Amino acid sequence: MVDRTFEFLHQNHRPEKPRDTGITEMRGPYYDPMGPRELRDIFETMGQYVDIYKFSGGSFALMPESAVRELIDICHEYNVSVSTGGFIENVLVRDHDKVEEYVAEAGELGFDIVEVSSGFLATGTDDMVALTELVADHDLKPKPEINVQFGAGGASSVEELESEPEIDPGSAIQEAKQHLDAGAYKIMVESEGITEQVREWRTDVAFEIANEVGIENCVFEAADPEVFEWYIKNFGPNVNLFVDNSQIVELECMRSGLWGKKSSWGRTVTYTREE
Repeated sequence: MVDRTFEFLHQNHRPEKPRDTGITEMRGPYYDPMGPRELRDIFETMGQYVDIYKFSGGSFALMPESAVRELIDICHEYNVSVSTGGFIENVLVRDHDKVEEYVAEAGELGFDIVEVSSGFLATGTDDMVALTELVADHDLKPKPEINVQFGAGGASSVEELESEPEIDPGSAIQEAKQHLDAGAYKIMVESEGITEQVREWRTDVAFEIANEVGIENCVFEAADPEVFEWYIKNFGPNVNLFVDNSQIVELECMRSGLWGKKSSWGRTVTYTREE
């Protein structure tokens, strides 16, 4: 692990990178721009705890190519994988004949992960699985998302989402298993309909997905500190989570057991058996 101050003080065990559990996926440009100087500041201080850097909302398509490449190169310098975010559904709708070109250019630019999103799409599971296979064929890591709420992945209000039918968690779980069989790297579990844009959290759905898909195969979107605290309390500090870049320090303080909120302070622990 990285050299740190106060090494004599206890911290929970965290797997070293590249790790399969305890993954922190960090949102990049979306709510605000992020240039190379800000990214370096983040990684110089907290890079050991970040595993995936995600461009959101197709933000890379607005930026100069040189800037995109520089951000990707900085990520790789700190052993952080880079994800396209869920932009492929926009390509599928607006530029249907350019989907493979999109995946190919992502690889050429240096992206490691292509998210296969479907929150706004009315399409079949077989078609989405075919996209996972396409990404894998280009030697990139497919990261499909599953949803229990049509319209997930945007900024829709609770009222707007309530007007759409909920998706049976069983069908989302079956889709996730098909993606994993097709070579998916991880499954992105969208928070809408579970902990975001709902009047009451559907924690039973989170448990069902974790139990059926395998917690190690999932990355759960945790849009607020109260949400990632809930996941840590119920699934342990090495649950895979996606958070905003502004939240990575608070998340790692909670994972490590250094700090917490009223119901988690002093309770977040790991156990590693010594051989």
